[in-house]
Amino acid sequence: MTAITRLTLTDFRSHAALSIDASINAGPGLVVITGDNGAGKTNILDAISLLAPGRGLRGAPLSDAARQDGPGGWSVAAHLISAEGEVQIGTGTAAAAPERRLVRVNGAAATATALSDWLALVWLTPAMDRLFSESSGSRRRFLDRLVLALHPGHGQRVNRYEAAMRERTRLLTADGPADPVWLAGLEADMAEHGAAIAAARADVVAALAAELGGAPDGPFARPLIELSGNDADDLAARLARGRARDAAASRAIEGPHRADLIVTHAAKAMPAASCSTGEQKALLIAIVLAHAALVAQRSGRPPILLLDEIAAHLDAGRRAALYERLTAMGVQAWMTGTDPALFADLAGGGPSTCWLTLAAGRVMPA
Repeated sequence: MTAITRLTLTDFRSHAALSIDASINAGPGLVVITGDNGAGKTNILDAISLLAPGRGLRGAPLSDAARQDGPGGWSVAAHLISAEGEVQIGTGTAAAAPERRLVRVNGAAATATALSDWLALVWLTPAMDRLFSESSGSRRRFLDRLVLALHPGHGQRVNRYEAAMRERTRLLTADGPADPVWLAGLEADMAEHGAAIAAARADVVAALAAELGGAPDGPFARPLIELSGNDADDLAARLARGRARDAAASRAIEGPHRADLIVTHAAKAMPAASCSTGEQKALLIAIVLAHAALVAQRSGRPPILLLDEIAAHLDAGRRAALYERLTAMGVQAWMTGTDPALFADLAGGGPSTCWLTLAAGRVMPA
């Protein structure tokens, strides 16, 4: 198991100073945090999510994480245990440079991408309950987070692809003719990074589909997943031919930035967007659990799961099945909820569950 045993937040969002010992009750495992709305439960999960590359589960500017009326900077630090041993990791910003990310590993300065060497994170938030009815961009970003856990360079390639694409669009829509040599260079960059992006996505979706193929249809709805629009073949030539069209549209019409994750309820042969709210959440959970199993198989290090208000929209049977699966998988999952009763099936759940209550900016054993 990869697990956070201690977590410290300083001037992070609503928390001036918060320290959590995730092994209060016993060894690290499931962590249940309950408290009223507005107590700061989601902020704890947001802080953990920033211990991986990227902008975390909120996707907000780094400066937004600083506590209001605080000094301007913030920090998150964790003690992590895994098969490789123990490590101290931390991230944050200084007041003088609120958008410059600082990272430390065992006290030494490091890059944000180095965090992926130590842990993988996957999260589910209430906003993601609408994933299947939102735009393809939301599903693409969700998929890319899953890909990142198995292909650590994926995020950097996506950033470079999108930067080249934005510059190409700027040139195509500017007054006056664009330099064809410059355009060709940008299109070559898009083709190079796009091919790697498309291959990584295809690899993960195929592996997830195989993992899900062996799952039963219940108690969670079993999803069928596939990719569409993930074509990067001969991309440089296609972009060159489509310059006039893309200039008129003010965007690139072709490329892996148009990819979408298509999800279907297997038993009902129904698109996920047409399923009930509870079924959609069950489909999403099934994908995340399959991904956690896949990461564990490939790396020997399962991801840490951040499950915000996870019990919402799940019936009692699915809640019980979720907790049973998490316990059996041997992953660390941080779960939040307003009502402790929603986690009743974990009560007396043994040494793997840590129970915490958050109130008035303080966390204490439940």
